[in-house]
Amino acid sequence: MTRPLQVDGQAAKNGRARPGEMFPRHMAVIMRAELPSLAADIIAEIRETIPEYARPMDGPYGQTMRLGVEHALESFVDQVADPSASHQGWDWVFRRLGRYEANEDRSLDSLQAAYRVGARVAWQRAVKVGRREGLASSIMFQLADALFGYIDQLATLSVEGYMEAKARSADALIQWRRRLLRLILESPPAPESAVKDLANLAGWTVPDEVTMIAVGLGTQDVTPPLDDVLSDLDTIEPYLLVPGRLSADRRTGLIEEFPGSRLAVGPTVRLSAAPDSLRWARQALALGESGAIDPEPAILCEDHLCEMLLFSDWPLVEQLADREFAAVRDLTAHRRDRLIETLEAWLEARGSAAKIAERLRVHPQTVRYRMRQLEQSLGEQLDDPDSRFAMELVLRARRLHERTTRGGVR
Repeated sequence: MTRPLQVDGQAAKNGRARPGEMFPRHMAVIMRAELPSLAADIIAEIRETIPEYARPMDGPYGQTMRLGVEHALESFVDQVADPSASHQGWDWVFRRLGRYEANEDRSLDSLQAAYRVGARVAWQRAVKVGRREGLASSIMFQLADALFGYIDQLATLSVEGYMEAKARSADALIQWRRRLLRLILESPPAPESAVKDLANLAGWTVPDEVTMIAVGLGTQDVTPPLDDVLSDLDTIEPYLLVPGRLSADRRTGLIEEFPGSRLAVGPTVRLSAAPDSLRWARQALALGESGAIDPEPAILCEDHLCEMLLFSDWPLVEQLADREFAAVRDLTAHRRDRLIETLEAWLEARGSAAKIAERLRVHPQTVRYRMRQLEQSLGEQLDDPDSRFAMELVLRARRLHERTTRGGVR
């Protein structure tokens, strides 16, 4: 097994490499603007130089790589922005990367190489930005010390996660069950005979239907259940597979088993559609974290299908909005907002001016005035069922989106 990166290990241990203690606060703003493109450059370089990671980006390897790189960069900049903030909330991510390598029966060579590649690409970008911003050479030396010390910390965390996973690997049953779970989630679906053969090795009865559950943060210390539930809690996005429908009692039990974690329960589907159920569960979990839907301890996808559909392609919703409301685009923002507010009430209530006025808390005559303006602007759209449906779709989606931009519960 390759040793962790050693650039300035003592600095990493005694805290000297914490970046926020040495840089002006505006550094975080400069760095954060670079993160999206920097993450893409690091991922491209890793895939090009390390054969083990030259896999499709929509598969488990690609997802793990992307999330790992993004978390590493965001955590570093968070420390620059606020040196007093604890970074332990991110530590589990890099321990989990080590666990992932162990669970794939690989050494740490590829992951260590990926850390080195990431550090090199990040430093090249830092030099470029430093020249552009006119940063002093003393700041750049400090940045190098902080960056490579930080990478050393990440590598050490991954080694710890790797060793923890290896210590648990004696339980072959867990390994068979994890492989079975990944086989079930393959797309296109694996042959039924392959699933049944592996299920026999794992001592698991193949059900006709399954319910997938996405698990939020705080699961790093939870022991995988050994009943009929299949689980992968060592991946970046932990999840469970429950045979059949999730009963109320079992849901309560899982909430108690994962204290401090939010669960999102996907729809119950046939076994071959398990990847869809998991995808929807993860979407619901993200919406709960953003505040777009109520962040209950166990979010049920079946209760939020409309919200999930509306948020499935937000740029497409914006295109639809541009088309349907083109006629009022040139109005002042205040006037446009009042008209659209009245239109939304009319679409939902479909009642008299008095009812709409009561809903909006304005005078009925104000409603009649606004409706005349809407008729002048939107014309035949108000009489077209397809157009009315499209406008109501846009307005409902925007109302949900406003919940996230107003600081929804996270």
